[in-house]
Amino acid sequence: MLRALRIGHAHCATVRTGVTLLVPDAPVVMAVDVRGGGPGTRETDALSPDTLVERVHGLVLAGGSVFGLAAADELALLLSRAGIGLDVGVCRVPVVPAAILFDLGNGGDKGWDEPPYRRLAREAFAALTDTPVWGRVGAGFGATAGSRAGGIGFADTLLDNGGRVMAAVAVNSFGEVSASPALDGPVPMPKLARARGLARQNTCIGFVATDVPLTRGAARRVAVMAQDGLARVIRPIHTPFDGDTLFALSTAPGTPGMVDPVLLTELGTRAADCVANAVFNAIG
Repeated sequence: MLRALRIGHAHCATVRTGVTLLVPDAPVVMAVDVRGGGPGTRETDALSPDTLVERVHGLVLAGGSVFGLAAADELALLLSRAGIGLDVGVCRVPVVPAAILFDLGNGGDKGWDEPPYRRLAREAFAALTDTPVWGRVGAGFGATAGSRAGGIGFADTLLDNGGRVMAAVAVNSFGEVSASPALDGPVPMPKLARARGLARQNTCIGFVATDVPLTRGAARRVAVMAQDGLARVIRPIHTPFDGDTLFALSTAPGTPGMVDPVLLTELGTRAADCVANAVFNAIG
């Protein structure tokens, strides 16, 4: 994993849900690509290349559907208390985007008086580490991938110039995960009978990260290309029932200049490779 990033997981076995936090050592350039028909997100508009905020201070991936977004509120508070965020004179205001997946129907006890996501964010914050942990943890704890258990996975690789790219994906897909591309035959739809009339009950959410300097526009292109990794190994993908959302970020310091399009092409391709491998690691 990139040395400038720390990731923390926490879950609740009774509720069958969890939270994953990403906290960089310094603010990062970030962009996002949303493909699913039923996304649940926070502060993704702020990541547009034409908006004011240049850098991001944290990222949240969570279960719990809309309730899981509370984890981002808690992370923002924790970062502000630590003196991290935009200085607005009276306090620090962190920029903390988030994406959630739907795990409310997985059999866990959701009869809460208070959803657990703020507490889980605090636990994940206390567990931040630069050593990747994957499987049935964090945001992937209560996930399902087609007809099998989901999870969260990591993968990384090196670029030809020595740069590094990594991906983390919480896999809660409507479609099935398969290493064999199908060009014809029936569409695998294991949940179709109960899916009719339902929405936002699935989703793959995650991020790709690199130490290559990127503008926000270049990071956006990496996020777009990285989505191809989901399409390689999940069928169907980006459906009306999914909220597939991938963030892309660069940990490089300073103000990046124009990114070489050849390098950007390699980076986006490797990012998609990492996403595909992260999906397999999530359910393996």
